[in-house]
Amino acid sequence: MPREVLYVLVLMAAVGHAVWNALIKGSGDRVLMMAAIRLVGLLFGLGVLLFVSGPSRASWPWLMTAALAHYAYYALLIWSYGIGEMSLVYPLARGSAPVLLAGLAFLAVGERLSRGQAAGVGLASIGILILAFGPGRDLRACGVALLNGATIAGYSFCGGVGVRSAGTVLGFQAWLEILTGIGMLTFAVASRGRSIFPFARASGGRGLMAGVISVAGYLAFLAAVTVLPLAPVAALRETSAIFGTVLGAVVFREEFGLLRISAASLAAAGIVALALSTA
Repeated sequence: MPREVLYVLVLMAAVGHAVWNALIKGSGDRVLMMAAIRLVGLLFGLGVLLFVSGPSRASWPWLMTAALAHYAYYALLIWSYGIGEMSLVYPLARGSAPVLLAGLAFLAVGERLSRGQAAGVGLASIGILILAFGPGRDLRACGVALLNGATIAGYSFCGGVGVRSAGTVLGFQAWLEILTGIGMLTFAVASRGRSIFPFARASGGRGLMAGVISVAGYLAFLAAVTVLPLAPVAALRETSAIFGTVLGAVVFREEFGLLRISAASLAAAGIVALALSTA
């Protein structure tokens, strides 16, 4: 598949990511909404394993670590939407992840950034600082969002490195979806009990739609990192920061929308530079 097509797919996944996060933010029960999303992932994983082989043994440590990082991500995501506005916590989490991932990829596997990509990291960092310390900030929400950014960087790194040694993109994601799906659904059943059924009647359709968007987006990411540099692909995916900020300001009518959209746009510009610069 041409490199340009892969980049377009990742960008489309960024838009979809903002949409399913908005569905979680607006849900009456965020745990059950996340469980519905992961149910789609679980069914996808089980279905895929009927047709493809599993990942190589060498990739399993990365696969397990990626699953653990996803569990932390789900918990922090739900927590952040309970205490903070989407136009604040979403761009902070998504914008900080590429910066952290670029550093992690350099330290762990020696991926070096060009001068243009380093400049992109700087721009993204400025946008993040404006969000974190500008008007309307909530220090606790900002802290949780930045921790979430670290988990995003963690699972992106482990997934990117793991799929390179897995020998199969679909097999790797299938097992990742199975592992994360079983864990999230088990927690939802244990913590929500009978409230699952009223939620399924009222919001099950939206949850399943969000799940389809989520699974397709992460599959596009894994497919891209098999042939493209890890940090730029993850960075392009995080342009979802600007889409999520707009949704928070417009759909949820959150305050300081214009400032946050401007800051998220600056961060997105840096992320795009990180993703596309070659010199």
